[in-house]
Amino acid sequence: MLKVGLTGGIGSGKTTVGEVFQQLGVSIYASDDRAKALMTENLSLRSGLVSLFGEQAFMNETLNRSYIASKVFSNSQILAKLNTLVHPFVEKDFQAWCMCQTGAYVLKEAAILFESGAYKGLDEVVLVEAPIELRVNRVISRDGSHREDVVARMEMQWSDEKKKGLSDHLIFNDEKSSLLEQVLKLHHHFNQSS
Repeated sequence: MLKVGLTGGIGSGKTTVGEVFQQLGVSIYASDDRAKALMTENLSLRSGLVSLFGEQAFMNETLNRSYIASKVFSNSQILAKLNTLVHPFVEKDFQAWCMCQTGAYVLKEAAILFESGAYKGLDEVVLVEAPIELRVNRVISRDGSHREDVVARMEMQWSDEKKKGLSDHLIFNDEKSSLLEQVLKLHHHFNQSS
């Protein structure tokens, strides 16, 4: 089975692209969602989060995402420590998930696929790219975030130029180019390659 990464910066539309693949019957592992679940469910990971962030990492047995976000988005060193802590658990979970899949290929959707090093265990990577202004406006509309916060989060991620050098395929999500045509072309390619 082919393991394909799907990534893109905040607001690029990688989740939307993933939904198109899903409509074609492709199984998708949502790394960010699984990471959040594992941070609550896995006792060893929970302990590591408390060591890193203190007891405030959890409120009423629930991950205190806003508190953690306030710490990591203003400090790249703490963000790196968080990624180093969480990503081995996510990778192990992904590998177990793959064992249960039956398709010709699977997608691993992850915002920081390159930053975390997770791309190294994949066969191919698709980068979803969109103009920066469009990305900022999407996130503001989606989350109700302030422009400065969105830009700060974007600056914590690798640039699209840096990601392109490690990507095998590009989907341009500018709301003008047909996503369906781009996805169908890749879907055909991955089915032939598996």
